[in-house]
Amino acid sequence: MAMTVHCDIVSAEEEIFSGLIEFVSATGSLGDLGVYPGHAPLLTELKPGPVELRKQGGEDDVFYVSGGFLEVQPHKVIVLADTALRAADLNEAAAMEVQKQAQQAMANKTSEFEYSKAASQLAEAVAQLRTLQQVRKKVAR
Repeated sequence: MAMTVHCDIVSAEEEIFSGLIEFVSATGSLGDLGVYPGHAPLLTELKPGPVELRKQGGEDDVFYVSGGFLEVQPHKVIVLADTALRAADLNEAAAMEVQKQAQQAMANKTSEFEYSKAASQLAEAVAQLRTLQQVRKKVAR
């Protein structure tokens, strides 16, 4: 039996996941990282994108976070997300529409604020689409 650590994924709205995991990977502010039980304590900012879990027993699960923090303690891993969704709950068509609208708004760039808002929306839409692609890769295996 593999070693496990307790993991919680919470957003401002609700707790998305709570249980034992064998591994978690996410994209931190300095790049991709993976955490196994026994990892050194860590606190890092998360970039929008997928958070992958290998749950106790080997089952994989993928979540989308729009940003937040990952905290690693000796017996607990916590993902504090601005927004967190199960990857299966993402709407690809809506993400593609937001991506299209954000690209158009950036091309028009009528003000710096609108450009910044559009760039943020574009980054979030691209991260959601990247999460969906990772789910598809896992299903294809």
